[in-house]
Amino acid sequence: MMLAGMSLLVLPVLYAGLMGWLRGGWDALPGHLTPPAPLSKKEGGATAARINESAGSPSFLERGLGGEVPLGGEAPLFSVLIAARDEAESLPQLLRDLAAQTLPAAQFEVLIADDHSTDATAALVTAAAQETGFSLRLISLPAAETGKKAALLTALQVARAPWLVCTDADCRLGPGWLAAYAALVAQRPNANFISGPVLLTGPATFLHMLVGLEFAGLVGVGAACLVRQQPTMCNGANLAYRRAAFEAVGGFADNAHIASGDDEFLLHKIHAAFPGSAFFLANAAATVCTAAPSTLRTLLRQRVRWASKWRHYQSPAPRRLALLVLGANVALTAGAGAALLWPALWPWILVAWAIKLGADAWFLSPVLRFFGQRKWLWGLLPLQVLYAPYALAVGTAGWRGGYEWKGRAVR
Repeated sequence: MMLAGMSLLVLPVLYAGLMGWLRGGWDALPGHLTPPAPLSKKEGGATAARINESAGSPSFLERGLGGEVPLGGEAPLFSVLIAARDEAESLPQLLRDLAAQTLPAAQFEVLIADDHSTDATAALVTAAAQETGFSLRLISLPAAETGKKAALLTALQVARAPWLVCTDADCRLGPGWLAAYAALVAQRPNANFISGPVLLTGPATFLHMLVGLEFAGLVGVGAACLVRQQPTMCNGANLAYRRAAFEAVGGFADNAHIASGDDEFLLHKIHAAFPGSAFFLANAAATVCTAAPSTLRTLLRQRVRWASKWRHYQSPAPRRLALLVLGANVALTAGAGAALLWPALWPWILVAWAIKLGADAWFLSPVLRFFGQRKWLWGLLPLQVLYAPYALAVGTAGWRGGYEWKGRAVR
C-alpha cells in the first residue's frame, strides 16, 4: 500500500516542479510587480519619436529582418488589425478606446476587416472613419474568403506599418495600450513577436471566478514560458508581430485550413525561426479586457474551439505542458476515487492534493496580483475538483474537431 501511495505523489510532485519553474519565469519578468503607468500624450510621442529615429539607422535595419522599410514621414508605427463579424454592438466601445490612446494618432492606423457581417458592422465603421481622429479603414473580405485568418490577411495586405497589432472587436483597451507596445519595441529592437496580457471581465458570479482564475493561469503560464524561451501559448486578443517576421515564416500558409490558431501557431514558428525574439508585455497598461463566457454552454464551445488546434501543434513544448497538467489533475481525481475503495490511501491522497494546490497557489498569487484579482484564489479548490472531467471532455471534443462559431459550422 505504501508503494501505491507513493506512486500517487509522482505526478503532483512533477507538477509542483513545473510550477516552480514557471514561477521563476514570471518573477523574471521586468516590472511586473510595479507596472508602469500609462504614458501621457507627450511621453507617447517622445517614445514613438525615438523609435522612428532608430528606425532610420543602419543598425536598426541590421537588427530587423531584410526588406523592412524604415519609418518616416506619415508612415505609422503600428497597424491595428481587427477581424469583425456581426460586431456592431461591441465596436463603438472599442473605437472609443482607440480614440483615447495616448500614443499619437499619427503613429497608428486601424484596419477593421469585415467578415461578411449580417448586421450594421460595415456601416458603423464607414461612418466612424469620417469622425475619428485616427486613421480608420474598413476592409471587406472577398466573397470566397471567410474566417479570422482570412480577415487578418486581407487587412495585412493594405496595412502600412512594420508592426501589426491584433485585438478582437469585442475587447476593451486602456489608454496606454499602444504606448506600452511602443515602449517595448523601443527597448527590444530584436523583438519579432509580443504577447500581451488579457483579463476576463464579468459579473461577480461563481462561474466567472472559476473561468477567470483558469484564464489568468493560462496567461501567466504563457508569459512565464516566453521568459524561459519555451513558448507555449498566447492570445489573439492582444498580441503584435513584425510584418517581416510574419512573411519570413510564411504567415498562416501552413495552417490556413485550421480555423483556430492565428496566434499560437505563429508564435511557435517565429520562435523557431528567430529564437529569443518573442516577449511578453508585462505592463498593466497593456492589458486587454474581454467579457467572460456568460454561460457554461458558451464556455465549453469556446474551449473546444481552442482545443481543436492542439493536435496540430508542431512545437513539443505545449504538448509536454498539456500532458503533464492533464495527468496531474486526472491523478488527483483518480486517487480520490481509489481511496474510496482503499481508505488506507487517504493520507497519500491528501498530501497529493496539498502539493498540487499549494503549487498552484504559489504560482498564481503574483499573476492574480498583476491583474488585481487576488480574491480569485478562493476558487482553487472547486476548480481543482471540476477540472479533470472538464479538461477531458474539452480535450476529447477538440481532438475530434468541429464546432460552431459566429453562426458557422467549422471543421
